[in-house]
Amino acid sequence: MSTTQTTHELDGLQEQYAQIRAEMQQQPITAGEGPFEGTPESLQQFECPEWFRDAKFGIWAHWGPQGVTRSGDWYARNLYIQDYEEEEGGYHKSVYGYHCERFGHPSKVGYKDTLHLWKAEDFDPDALIKLYKDSGARYFMALGVHTDNFDCWDSKFQRWNSVNIGPKRDIVGAWRDATRKHGLHFAVSEHTSNYYHWFGTSMGADKTGPLAGVPYDGCDERYRDLYNSKLATDRPDNWLTPPDYPKEWAKEWYFRMKDLLDKYEPDLFYSDGAFAVDEYSHSIVAYLYNESIRKNGGKQEAVFTQKNHPGLGTFIPGAGVFDIERGLTEGITEEPWQIDTCLGNWFYEDNFDYKSAQSVIHFLIDVVSKNGNMMLSVPLRPEGTVDDKCQAILAEIKDFLDINGESIYATRPWKTFGEGGVTEYESKCHNEKPIEAQAGELRFTRSKSGDTVYAFILSWPESGSLTVQSFADEAPVQSVELLGAGAVTFTQGAEGLTVQLPASAPGANANVLKIRV
Repeated sequence: MSTTQTTHELDGLQEQYAQIRAEMQQQPITAGEGPFEGTPESLQQFECPEWFRDAKFGIWAHWGPQGVTRSGDWYARNLYIQDYEEEEGGYHKSVYGYHCERFGHPSKVGYKDTLHLWKAEDFDPDALIKLYKDSGARYFMALGVHTDNFDCWDSKFQRWNSVNIGPKRDIVGAWRDATRKHGLHFAVSEHTSNYYHWFGTSMGADKTGPLAGVPYDGCDERYRDLYNSKLATDRPDNWLTPPDYPKEWAKEWYFRMKDLLDKYEPDLFYSDGAFAVDEYSHSIVAYLYNESIRKNGGKQEAVFTQKNHPGLGTFIPGAGVFDIERGLTEGITEEPWQIDTCLGNWFYEDNFDYKSAQSVIHFLIDVVSKNGNMMLSVPLRPEGTVDDKCQAILAEIKDFLDINGESIYATRPWKTFGEGGVTEYESKCHNEKPIEAQAGELRFTRSKSGDTVYAFILSWPESGSLTVQSFADEAPVQSVELLGAGAVTFTQGAEGLTVQLPASAPGANANVLKIRV
């Protein structure tokens, strides 16, 4: 490594940014001008905009400097945990050893010293957004700041940003420009408000070995603006924002997020949690909504997503769209919701066993049938490219949506989301077991007008016919079409709607009946 604990290429900017943050601390937080105030009750005025209800499928580039090592998620935290391999689960147990071997001991060479390695040298946002749009995405999300506290934009308040170090480029701005050019809705994510203690591991030291007790680089006060927490712990379960969080830190978070919203004007603002810092969180979301009203002729078009997960802030029902990380709902929800999930690991990891295209398509169908949207993270290599396996999966998703898109986009839930031994889920995070579709297992959506029902066939029946039992008590069906293949014959009776199907399925991953009523 060319840098050490004693020198860093951003050291010369420390005083400049410290002065900016000091001046910022003198400014009041605001919810902006408009009907939304920075209170939970006021935020519950939120109504989900039509564009989000219609979009159904988004793609996320969960991409930043932690991907440099191509070893998956949470590298920046786990490199400071000497004996994590002994912890239950062994989550990326080799990170500490890998870091020491490749870069050096974290008392001398820490996460800050790896940031310049993220060059994004092959990053072509225009080509990537075109790929995502061609694959069927109707909105795109860029990672703004992950739990590593590194801003992927031209940040006014954080010197550790992608313009000052690494790519030397405004990554969020480049994503935003390409997204708008291709006519997609733009989203951005933040992952810091709920994770104040996440970097506490950087204030620790080895417990054993020749460097036992030697402080890691997070103990150096010069780098507190990157490493945040003053808590020195390597407990794997101790990373969240406590109730007694420092108000100065929360205020800085507010102004950093305001800077992000003002510069890039996202349609959707994603938080990796809920409302963690009280009035600071409430005010920034109210500001998002009020600014949307101001910029859209009095119409509120912005979306804030929040999770309902223990420890990740206060979930306020109705204050935004409910988001479930890697999880599905039990059934149809009254209001739209979103799953955020990934083909593989959140940051790029070599040789990761990706989800199959069929698994993703079946998840998308299940989600939409229950009034949800899917935000799918497609791992990017650190240089900014999509690997061949991901491209092949996206190609299969494109093939499905090119033929069956009308059954997904701008649809609404029907009277039931499915029939035929459907896979059961509990509405919570990290609950996305594969849908092992049985013969006759179906999902449903309907057109906005209500005159068309779409029945998704997840497993092709060998018998050559299919009975849709949910039509047993419905009005007479006018016509039935197998999308991509044409009209099919049918009868309707007391047992339901029986459809005669081709001997083989026209679609490889799922097929759709278009039923006019």
